Amino acid sequence: MRYIVLRDLRRARAPDPFGGTASAQTALPEPSIEVEDLDLQGRRDLARDPAVVAIARPMPVALIRPVPEADAAPAPAADPPMPDTTVPDPAPPPAPPAAAAGDSWGIAAVGADRSTYTGNGTVVAVLDTGIDRAHPAFAGMELVEQDFSGSGDGDRAGHGTHCAGTIFGRDVDGARIGVARGVQRALIGKVLDDQGNGSSDNVLRGMRWAVEQGADVISMSIGFDFPGVVKQWIDEGWPPELATAVALESYRGNTRMFDAMMAMIRAQEVLAPGTAVVAAAGNESRRGDNPEWEIAASLPAAAEGVLSVAAVLNRSAGWTIAAFSNTFPQITGPGVAIRSAAVGGGLREMSGTSMACPHVAGVAALWWEFARTQGLPPRATSVVAKTLGTARTEGFADPTDIADRGVGMVTAP
Repeated sequence: MRYIVLRDLRRARAPDPFGGTASAQTALPEPSIEVEDLDLQGRRDLARDPAVVAIARPMPVALIRPVPEADAAPAPAADPPMPDTTVPDPAPPPAPPAAAAGDSWGIAAVGADRSTYTGNGTVVAVLDTGIDRAHPAFAGMELVEQDFSGSGDGDRAGHGTHCAGTIFGRDVDGARIGVARGVQRALIGKVLDDQGNGSSDNVLRGMRWAVEQGADVISMSIGFDFPGVVKQWIDEGWPPELATAVALESYRGNTRMFDAMMAMIRAQEVLAPGTAVVAAAGNESRRGDNPEWEIAASLPAAAEGVLSVAAVLNRSAGWTIAAFSNTFPQITGPGVAIRSAAVGGGLREMSGTSMACPHVAGVAALWWEFARTQGLPPRATSVVAKTLGTARTEGFADPTDIADRGVGMVTAP
């Protein structure tokens, strides 16, 4: 069977005859990702290799597909609690700020319209379906493209272009769509093909590439296709219960793989600023059908150290968690009816945690600029701490479960 093998090449160096090892010259890990055909004995041999950090079967990965806006609003609970008439009702939460005419409403919701920061000097990586580099939203930017999907540079799915527009897109026909419009250099890793499909090894390679290219922020609106893995094994003749067990083994292995990769990325901060990694929590929940049908955040958002993002919709009574948004995120962003760049030009609206994730990535880019100009240690840990620590809870409709929203709405400096 085929396996992803994550190695730390620093561990593989020959010992120094004068004491210590050659790896003592640097504290930074050197990740290497290969896909190899292994039998059982081969796996056992690799497990004894000190350079091998993790081994896992590749899993299918797909863009977190946008959902219809009608599927965003949760259904009311079947038996709402009776109000307590012995005390006055609390004042209603303040309504979310309104966006300027034509602007994406998420710009005002995260406070980017009131921020003096633009993301200037911050390098952002978008790992998705590529980008339409000819779109006016990216005029004048340095876009570095790398294809990991085998389908060539460019975006023919539209997902990556929309996400990139929300992070750093310039105004289009007078409408603001980008949170961090001052970002000048962006890394576009095409980890999903033109149909929006890929493999976990593509994502890992994309993450390694982005870090090597100096990304301050990595944004990933992608998720693991666990049901697809089960179906794949069933189609190959495995009984359903065994197919499910093998898929679970693969998911567990990939969880450890991504945790190991994140540990290596965090270790970069020993000698370098490091990289903040942001990912969409996923759209698998179905609260609109049943309030109890909630699914926890999936990989890569569930990996240790990744900022996982839930989605809200904008209502007059306050922000409401979208029915599709997976639970147990760390933070929340605008994710329903988000206007951003469309392939071929112009703007379009899309909904999903895929749209919430780039809002958080854009705000993280603003916090990087803040850190570099205001005396905060310019480190990914500081940026992540500021991004989480300044999130706000006012503006949400009441009640909102903390397990669904995390620390609150991401907020620009």
